[in-house]
Amino acid sequence: MKNLAVVFAPICTLTINRPQALNALNQETLAELKAVIQECSERPDVKGIIITGAGEKAFVAGADIKELTQLSKADAFTLAQSGQQIFKMIEDCTKPVIAAINGFALGGGCELAMACHIRLASDNAKFGLPEVNLGILPGYGGTQRLAQLVGRGKALELAMTGDMISAQEAKEIGLVNQVTPGQAELLELAHKIMTKMLSKGPLAIASVIKSINMGYEFAKDGYRVESENFANLTTTKDFAEGTSAFIEKRTPNFKGE
Repeated sequence: MKNLAVVFAPICTLTINRPQALNALNQETLAELKAVIQECSERPDVKGIIITGAGEKAFVAGADIKELTQLSKADAFTLAQSGQQIFKMIEDCTKPVIAAINGFALGGGCELAMACHIRLASDNAKFGLPEVNLGILPGYGGTQRLAQLVGRGKALELAMTGDMISAQEAKEIGLVNQVTPGQAELLELAHKIMTKMLSKGPLAIASVIKSINMGYEFAKDGYRVESENFANLTTTKDFAEGTSAFIEKRTPNFKGE
């Protein structure tokens, strides 16, 4: 695969491998991710999955902004729904999925991490949903899962300010399970926890995932509203200004249009 490095084993390691782009999720990478998750779900030799990012700077630093600017409203809606479906595949996978978060987990990267069953972070990790800086909102289920994990009030604060938070703060608010002092320790801990889970009954593990997911499932309409708002916002002047400012490395001048 072009954008993913995959080691199929009882503990499958899936690495988003676009370090030159801080592992940003373009449409090609999302399609590859969907194919690998599907294959892992079906392969009997794969018992669990660890998702991480290549390099020392980023887990996944977000979506491909330049790619987003080329989308029509209909394309944007389709992209949001496609991303939601892929991340729902991860969330609903009956095999344990651990996110080993090294560096930036922003926008789509934070959404990918939240779709995993357990989130581990190295101490240099940074989390955030900065989409409002572009004049849009998270489109891959971020508005739904963030509220599930950290509560409505904190989710509103993070999603409306676009602020980044440290790994330690992410742990304090329930976004991250554990923090390690470095990246080497991160993967070591991920394997340790995965090995412990895989020593349990696989049918019991699958049932735990299904049961807890069902208990925390938000209304499906919430995901559709997110997709619709994402698509609508890509047609606004604010989105054009926000993305232009991002590419040009300047402060955006939003006018509410």
